[in-house]
Amino acid sequence: MEALEGLVTINGIDIWKEYGAFLVEEKRGGRENLTAIMTPAKVKSHVGVNIRERDGSRYSAKLDVRDEERDVTLHFAIFAPTVAEWLERYKAFIIMLKQGKDGWLTFRFSQLNLTMRMFYVICGAYRPLTYLWREGVQASRFKVTFKEPEPSF
Repeated sequence: MEALEGLVTINGIDIWKEYGAFLVEEKRGGRENLTAIMTPAKVKSHVGVNIRERDGSRYSAKLDVRDEERDVTLHFAIFAPTVAEWLERYKAFIIMLKQGKDGWLTFRFSQLNLTMRMFYVICGAYRPLTYLWREGVQASRFKVTFKEPEPSF
């Protein structure tokens, strides 16, 4: 599983090495994470003047284009060799995502050469991939939505 090392870091921490966490897709061949990361932010609306005596609206000759904040939903999985270790990793990972560093999370996606500064919003439904009441290898997946107030693009 060395292939997962260094792919995603949050606040400088390799999430695979520290938590056994990694990005996962809904189905084989899916691209939900890449789509969420690479979808550009909407732009803020421009102020127009709607003059009754003229058709349409009038806008400035030069429009100043600025991005709106955006939500980014990532799909994670956590893997561990035992139930106890999985529970420890899962709890620690969720706490880290919620608290960050002063609430902020700096994601680094090495393969994309991209850094994003976000904060935790909500964790979607937890989906077990194994049975926690049976000892042995454990895995689960879940979606987490983050807010990127100043979009990376």
